[in-house]
Amino acid sequence: MPLRPELGPKPHLGYTENRLERAAELRLDAAAVAALAANAQAAAYVIGVEMVVLKKSAGGHDPLFTLDEARAFGAATEAVFLGHDGAAGRFGQGITPEAAEALKARDDLLVTDLRSIAVQGLVAPEHLPPIAEAKAVLNWHHRHRFCSNCGAATKVVACGWKRECPACSAEHFPRTDPVAIMMIIDGDNCLLGRSPRFAPTMWSCLAGFIEPGEAIEDAVRRETREEAGIVCGRVSYYRSQPWPFQMSLMIGCHTEALTRDIVIDRAELEDARWFSKDEVVTMLTRRHPGALTTPPPMAIAHHLIRAWVEDDIRFD
Repeated sequence: MPLRPELGPKPHLGYTENRLERAAELRLDAAAVAALAANAQAAAYVIGVEMVVLKKSAGGHDPLFTLDEARAFGAATEAVFLGHDGAAGRFGQGITPEAAEALKARDDLLVTDLRSIAVQGLVAPEHLPPIAEAKAVLNWHHRHRFCSNCGAATKVVACGWKRECPACSAEHFPRTDPVAIMMIIDGDNCLLGRSPRFAPTMWSCLAGFIEPGEAIEDAVRRETREEAGIVCGRVSYYRSQPWPFQMSLMIGCHTEALTRDIVIDRAELEDARWFSKDEVVTMLTRRHPGALTTPPPMAIAHHLIRAWVEDDIRFD
């Protein structure tokens, strides 16, 4: 077997390694949060549901605005305290989709979606985790304005981290949906699939939501069997990634295939097939003769695939 090329330094996994101190203990301390907001270096990320507002500058794009700059974009739909950098507060400020659309006319701003920001590297990597945090929580507010218990309008409390119902006293908190994303391995071959939503050349790992009362390992095996007809055995956890579309946590795993025959669930996948390790290398390095590709380096699927190529996994 020919030697595989060196893939270079491992890329950063998007939306991870948040440098902010979330300071959850301060969310019920309005005076402490107000003091952090009063710091001259306090700043906010501005989110219009699915769109993020960036400043254009000679050096690239800056996602942080002073609190006065953020307020100038219009009344906030909601605001959330994201944490602090040691002294100054960091906040997420929501604006309406209409306000975000209107800002597109300004020459000094770029209004775009978070996926494009991450894939194109439009901001420094340290900004991606708090932007993802802000987008996820503000999007939750956008979709949960009414009490699921009695239907009454709820109010925002705890610096944006809770909604309370004044009618029945129910408390509502942001939730994260766990998703198993798995690389299916059979020796020097792996199974990758295609969703109809993918770019025409891209193949990736299979994934699916973990159901209530289900272990991660069981979800990996169930989703693989349901989507591709492959029975799997051992499962090895690799790492996780927040995925703010809307509010998921991708739980990355490798799993060993016990069968080879693929039976595709066409409601879930457009296609699925086995790839050799050497072919996957050409996909990672963008040298595939058919121009097939893997997901971008900011996605956990890329890291799962690369870990397998570099033999950086083990099963207990």
